[in-house]
This record gives sequence, C-alpha cells and structure tokens, in this order.
Amino acid sequence: MVTFRSFHAVRPPAEKVAQVACVPYDVINSEEAAVLAEGNPISLLHVTRPEIDLPAGTNLYADIVYDTARLNLDKLIADVPFLTDEQPGLFAYRQIMGDHSQTGLLGVCAVDEYDDDTIRKHERTRQDKEDDRTRHVVTLGMQAEPVFLAYRGTSRIDQLVAEACAEEPLYDFTAPDGIQHTVWRIQEPDAVSSAFFEVPLLYVADGHHRSASASRARAACADKNPNHTGYEDYNFFLAVVFPADQLRILPYNRTVKDLNGHTPEALLAALGETFTVSENAAPSPANKGEIAMYLGGKWYGLTVPSDSVDAADPIGSLDVSILQERVLAPLFGIADIRTDKRIDFVGGIRGTAELEKLVDSGKAAVAFSMYPTSLDDLMNVADANEIMPPKSTWFEPKLRSGLAMHRL
Repeated sequence: MVTFRSFHAVRPPAEKVAQVACVPYDVINSEEAAVLAEGNPISLLHVTRPEIDLPAGTNLYADIVYDTARLNLDKLIADVPFLTDEQPGLFAYRQIMGDHSQTGLLGVCAVDEYDDDTIRKHERTRQDKEDDRTRHVVTLGMQAEPVFLAYRGTSRIDQLVAEACAEEPLYDFTAPDGIQHTVWRIQEPDAVSSAFFEVPLLYVADGHHRSASASRARAACADKNPNHTGYEDYNFFLAVVFPADQLRILPYNRTVKDLNGHTPEALLAALGETFTVSENAAPSPANKGEIAMYLGGKWYGLTVPSDSVDAADPIGSLDVSILQERVLAPLFGIADIRTDKRIDFVGGIRGTAELEKLVDSGKAAVAFSMYPTSLDDLMNVADANEIMPPKSTWFEPKLRSGLAMHRL
C-alpha cells in the first residue's frame, strides 16, 4: 500500500491563479522563462527560475540565485497574497488538452516510500540537477512544484474523484498554451487516503530530480532537527498522482546530423539487412515495432521482424532500444546518445513536420519518428528495477506549477 495524504496547501486566490501558475522549471530555459514571465510580477517563474531577475550570464548555481528565489517567494506570498489552508486537504486536478483529458489527485507522498522503492523510478538522475533542486527546496523551505506520479487505478479512487469533480471547482482557467486546468477540493480527504491503501506502488512519470531532491532535503532537515520524529512535513513531498490508463505518452523522436560516411543508398541497403524497409511510409508509426525514417525528402518505414525481439525483455523490446542497438550504434557510430553531439531529440508535441523541417534545412541528415512508449512499458521497466533508455518518454500535458505549494 502507498501513503497519499492531505497537506496544508499554500496557494493563490482563484482570481490570481492563472497569473501565478506556470510551466515546470525544467521544460524551458532561462531565456524562455524570461519571455513567459515578462510583464507578470506574480508568475511563479520568478521563484522556480529566479535567474530571470538577475543579470544575464549569472551562474545558475550561484548563491545569489537561491537567495533571489527565497526573496521572490516571500514577496509573492505577501503580494498576491497566498492563502494557507487551515485544514489539510487534497485536490482533484483535471487537465484538458485538445481531445485528451486526464484527472489526478494533488497531495503529498512519503519520502520513505521513495527511498524504499515503493515509489518506483525509471530514469537515472544527474548529480548537478539533484544538487540544484535540493538546495532550491531547502532554501525556500517549500516545495513549489509537484512530482508527476502514476498508479494502476482502482474503481474506488475513480469514484471518489468523479464525486469531487461534480462539485463547484476551486480553480478553472485556460493557460496561454490552450490547456485547461481545473481544480476541486476533496470534501472527504481521509476517504481518498484510505483508498490508496489498495494501491501497491506508485511510479515516477515525470520529476525524477524533484523526487530525488525531496529525499535529500528530508535528510538535510532531519539532520538539523534534534527532535526528528519522521512525521514532520519535510518527510513528505508534493505530487499529483494519475491513474495510468488516463495518461498519454508522446514519442521522443531523434535527428542525426550526418550519415556517418554512408550514402543514402548504402544506408537503406544496410537497414534492409535488419528491417523490412518500405517507401512512402506514414510519418508517424502506427504500431510498436515500427519506426519511420525521413531521408532525402521521403518517409521510409522500418519494421522490426517480430521473431527478432524478445518480448520478455522490458528494455530490449523497446523501440528506442531497437533503434539504438540496430541503427544508431552500428550504422551511425553513436554509442552513447547522452553525450554524442551528433544526435538531437525532438519531443512529439512538436510533430513530424518539425523533423522534416530540420532535415530539409540541412540541420540534420536524417530523422527517426518513433511509436510512443506505453505506460505498461514504463511500469514493466520500473518493476524490473531497470532504467529506461534516455529520452524515451514525453508526457503531455505538463503539470502547472503554482496551484498549491507544500511548506516544509
């Protein structure tokens, strides 16, 4: 069973929430954050991306960056002003993006369960990013952005969420990117917490560095507390949990800058030794085991022979693994996609037209359009205590930060 509990939310009033709420810190760079926050002094980006209020070129890990984040947070809480709920609560949170809708629950999860792998991971974290988010959280004394978690849904939780969503919403706004965000307060949070006793595991969908930093922040806070009990607020971290069957993963496509000395004809011939190659293919693969390749102004389909894939291998059976092991490494000499500068990644939200644009402009020599990794694939990898290949999943829509914060 997992722990999912209510908390004293620190949150903006309804009339200010659309101005406060922002995209997660890690999906934009400093320049993009500055553009999004321009003319909006109460955007949470002033807290999650405080370098936008400092001189250009400031070291992102300098003391002044974290100090500015804390000053901006204190000012934001006072100026908006933020409310602190007297009673601990849970919230239903629905996102609508085009014809896709997903509804999760906003609350806090136990750091202990992250540490003991009841909350399962599928990505490695980078030390510098862990260090950054840990220092950010400790300096703020606040978790400002939730972790995105998934679970195998239950009918009882679905029913409780549906009942909550039948009430008048607490927040309801459409962000500049067209995504609608609606939040309801759960009237019986204890019933929801109890229902999660039926859920054996949670899975980190997005936010591995935020969840890792919650663990490290807890350790730092506990070290400073001679009366540590394990029940303090810093033992829990802010999260939105979604039933896996509602979530949508978009593909993470690839482009390569050169053909590694191959002519297009030689490359196609080499691919034909491993795949069934077809011309005039659809830009987006229709099934697992299919990859679309854009080369020389034309889409080709690469179909993997089913008898050449071990379906029981949670890593080796992934299309991104097949592309890496059968194409990128042997034909392009790209052994490590995390460090090789010849390969780039394009989130599926940008569509296959972006791949065509990059190749047609000469910025890339070839592009690969992938079939999206499934939630079952992700959970199977996590259950096997394995790590997904880099750049395997792209979740949309992203959570909006600033709907509620969790004070440590």
